[in-house]
This record gives sequence, structure tokens and C-alpha cells, in this order.
Amino acid sequence: MHLSITSMNHRRGLDRHQTLLLPERLEDYIAADNPVRFLDAFAASLDARALGFAKASVQNTGRPPYDPADLLRLYLYGYLHRVRSSRLLEAECQRNVEVLWLLGKLAPDHKTIADFRKANHQALRGVTRQFTLLCKKLELFGGQLAGIDGTKLCAVNSKDANFNEKKLNELIERADTRIAEYLKQLDQADRTEPANPTATQAELEEKIAALREKQAWHEELRAQLGPEDKQISVTDPDARKMRTRNGFVVGFNAQTAVDEKHKLIAAADVTNEETDVQQLGNVACQTQENLGVDQLEVVADKGYYSNFEVERCVANGITPYLEKADTSANTKQGLFGKSKFIYDAAKDVYVCPAGKALTHRFNTEEKGRQLRYYRARDCRSCALKKQCTRNQANRTITREQEEGLMEAMAARVAAHPEKMKLRKQLCEHPFGTLKRWFGYSYFLVKGLEKVRCEWNLMTLAYNLKRVLNLVSFEKLMAAVGVTVPQSA
Repeated sequence: MHLSITSMNHRRGLDRHQTLLLPERLEDYIAADNPVRFLDAFAASLDARALGFAKASVQNTGRPPYDPADLLRLYLYGYLHRVRSSRLLEAECQRNVEVLWLLGKLAPDHKTIADFRKANHQALRGVTRQFTLLCKKLELFGGQLAGIDGTKLCAVNSKDANFNEKKLNELIERADTRIAEYLKQLDQADRTEPANPTATQAELEEKIAALREKQAWHEELRAQLGPEDKQISVTDPDARKMRTRNGFVVGFNAQTAVDEKHKLIAAADVTNEETDVQQLGNVACQTQENLGVDQLEVVADKGYYSNFEVERCVANGITPYLEKADTSANTKQGLFGKSKFIYDAAKDVYVCPAGKALTHRFNTEEKGRQLRYYRARDCRSCALKKQCTRNQANRTITREQEEGLMEAMAARVAAHPEKMKLRKQLCEHPFGTLKRWFGYSYFLVKGLEKVRCEWNLMTLAYNLKRVLNLVSFEKLMAAVGVTVPQSA
């Protein structure tokens, strides 16, 4: 039974067939305090030529290109509203009233949109820098303490398209086994019907040819592996297999530094190194430069612990707070680790748990590290020997050149445990927002430099979202030189 209800009390829309003699303006659809107006004003405040955008300067002849400022407006709007795909952005230009207003009804095709991001990855990273400067102007950064952390994001490269030596060896051996089986089946078919090859024989020969072709490709990939590059990704050569809490992904290690004051991202970078051990100095110095401060405190987790990186930070006026993971082999065996030995700087000796001194014996260099060796005497007669070492020789302790800095940092960490607790609050908030709310858990582009550009766009979208909630619309517009008229 069809039920039809009509009522004169319901609100009715405009008759679609009605002709409007005085069409409404597109401007009327955008409220005076719509955030899209700030995106427009921010893009207009930038110097596209100085930032290095392609086609910022054009000739008077030929077909005019799109203004890079307009395509920038489209990307800012897209990443802020969780629309990254060039095809989806193309669709927004046709149907989204805010985008129609923002671009003045320009409708670039998806290839033009994609090529803009591809050709301007350095300039787009410069836009992120300009927004950071705007946030500084609005005094949104504290510039005193920043939390540094990394997260793994998927690349445009499936797990099946990533290979290491072990995986390639297994695939090659598996192909050998299957080829041998097919050849055996061919021999049996030849003995039964030597004069009349069957369709089965032709199919087997085709399978053998396909296996040999794929095996040759795997052997070629294996030959490309070197002592440094121990894996190879086919779709995106820069992507790497990386361990995560839930297994592993083929992707990149995205880094951020988050300012304490409003949890705004002060610096962002991407690497294809799986661990964070070499990232502290780079991200911390970038943060210091972006914030324009001489002194800065940074806090990070144990994965960033590196003597060299800590020394680099201290040399640049950055005070790091990192806890040290106890990776001592002696501790794992239930013996006294190095942490149980106390260094006496005045006497240049280590004091063991039994109160005996380990004196300096010699210096050496191992894997680029300058080491000083300290050795005890008469360990055999010590009552704690079984808890200290299982070797017949006396116990030895090594000290690195920068270890004084690490001990000073350990004292700072012990004195300020609240800063270590603050790390999670600073770093996990942006990652959670980017991955869960924005849905940015993967990259759309290939190549490390282009991935860095997209990560900067993602973090810029996060900062935009935060700032639009933190600062009044009038104050934001004033910061880019636009006065909002007061409503009557």
C-alpha cells in the first residue's frame, strides 16, 4: 500500500523549474565568519614567487595557466576537510558551494590538481613554514618545551611488493620446486602420449615459462640488494618495511615536534629509517629554527636515545630529556649492569657494587665511537663475582666520549619526572587526531620528498583545525591583513 502524506504546514523549498529573474550572489552562500574566508585571505597573503611556486610568473602569450594561489586554496581546503584525492578535489570544484566561492567557479581537472602537488612539493612545505610564522605572530607557540615522537604511516606500496633477501630466496626456491614438479609431469605425459601433445602439456609449458620469468625477476631484485639497502620496494622505491605494535607496515616514519602551549605542531619531517635513534637532533634543530628561539627543551621516548644526537642538541642550545633503556647483556643474564657502577669524575674511576675501583686502562675507537676502558682488579676473590661477571677475567666497563652529557641528562630526568609524563600528552594528541579524525594513516604520493610534502600538508591541516578553534575569526583575519566589517 502506497502512503502519501501532504501537509500545508511543512516548509517548502524553491520550485526547481522556477526562473529567477534576480539570481542570488554566490557571496550570499558564504557566511561572514566562514573559515573558508580565512583560507582565501591566508593564500592571498603569501608571495607565490618567493615561495618558488611553478607558474607564479607567466608570459603574456599562450594559454594562461591556473594561478598557483588558487590551486593552493583548493589543497588547503581539501586537506582541512579530509579530501586529498585529486579526483575528489575535482568533484568538489563542481558541487561544493564553499569551493565554488573559494576558486571563483574555476574547475581544474584532476591531472592539473595532482600535477600541482607533484611540481611544488618544496613550495608547499614553505607554506607550512609561513603558517608557523603566523602562529608565532599570534603568540600561539610557547617556545619553551616540545615533545618529539614518530609514527609509521603506510606508503603506496603493498606488503607483497616489498622484498628482502630472505623473502627472495624463499620465492626463488619455491619456483625451483614447482618447476621441477611441472617438468616431472611433462616427462610422464611424453611417455604416455609422445606423438600427441595434449592441452595439458601446453598448459604445463606455459606455467613453466611464467614461473621462470618471475623467478628471473626475483633474481634481478636480489642482485640489486646491497650492504646498506637490505630491502627493496617495487612500487615506491623509498618505502621500507617497518615494525609496529600490530605487526608491520611498508611505509615511512613520520616525525613531529609538538609545542607545549597549545599542542601545535612546530616541526614535521619524514624518514624511511625504521628507528628513531638518529632523528632527535634533526627534528629538535628544525623546531628551534621554526620557533626562532635560542634555548629550547625537548622531551622524547627511549627510542631516540643516542649520545651523538644528545650532543648535537646540547651544542645548539637545546636541552633534551630522554630516558635510557637498559639494553645491557649483563642485566638480561641477571648480572650487574653498567647502571650499578658509579662513575667518580674527580678520580676518573668507576666504583663497583662491592666498593672496588675500576681504573682507566686504555682508549680505543669502535664503529666511530671513542671509548675509554676501565678494569677492576682481583675480581676472583670478590664475594659478589657470581652476580657481576661469569668471565674468568676481571670486570670491564666502557665509557663513551659524550657519557658526561648522558649522565647530566639522566639527572635532569630524575629531577623532573613530570616532563616525561607530559611527553605522551603532547605527542599522542596530534597523531590520534591525524589518524582517527582526519583518517590520515597513509600517503597518496610516492618518493620520500613528495611524502615529506604531503606530511607537511597533513600537519598544516591539523594546525589549521586547532588555530580555527583557538583564535577568533576577526583576530585571524587581522593577522593576514584583512579587516572584518562589524555586523549591524
